[in-house]
Amino acid sequence: MASDGTELDEETLAFAHRMFDHARGGHTEELTAYVDAGLPVNLTNDKGDTLLILAAYHGHPATVAALLARGADPARANDRGQTALAAATFRRSAEAVTALLDAGADPAQGAKSAIATAQVFELPDMLELLQGGRPG
Repeated sequence: MASDGTELDEETLAFAHRMFDHARGGHTEELTAYVDAGLPVNLTNDKGDTLLILAAYHGHPATVAALLARGADPARANDRGQTALAAATFRRSAEAVTALLDAGADPAQGAKSAIATAQVFELPDMLELLQGGRPG
């Protein structure tokens, strides 16, 4: 269902699923071509995951950087309170974490923040990066 309460047709739903698959798969060129053509860069699925969150969670720092360059909001959280930064932290992607921090992502934001993620999963390298360190 669309945000205005109307039902989306099958073709539109299939297209949206393909866009989320592009984010999950790290298909940067395909995804950014659609964004450049007018696809909302902060498109959100039924769980609140944005293209940026999915790219970060599935370990695609180039896709993360490309979406950020096109205005993706690093502060958006999904329905579980997880941000792209928390997802990148969980995946131990220093490159994506750095890109998100440089874009203004807050390591303490969200019900399941990036800092909490680093602490819970015992990721000292990610915790150091989130607290201001940069990879060597």
